[in-house]
Amino acid sequence: MWFVYVLLCEGNSLYCGATNDLKKRFSDHKNGKGGRYTRSHKPLKLIYQETFNTQSEALKRERQIKGWTRDEKIRILNLLYMIKPLDNFKP
Repeated sequence: MWFVYVLLCEGNSLYCGATNDLKKRFSDHKNGKGGRYTRSHKPLKLIYQETFNTQSEALKRERQIKGWTRDEKIRILNLLYMIKPLDNFKP
């Protein structure tokens, strides 16, 4: 089983990735062993996930999501309630 996930990171930014072990991958990100982006933008929480049967399906969806703007990700994945408004955000 494969997963596509979106993390809310410091600075109110979003990170999208794919993995076959979501718990381990999130732990890797939290411990600075994940992607380069999450080493400098610490992940705060997992805010979205989808499940796929194959790696190929997951990677296609990950690429699709990464091609969207931040606003598109928030709107299409219905993430608005998960993200603090930027006006009120204090790092």
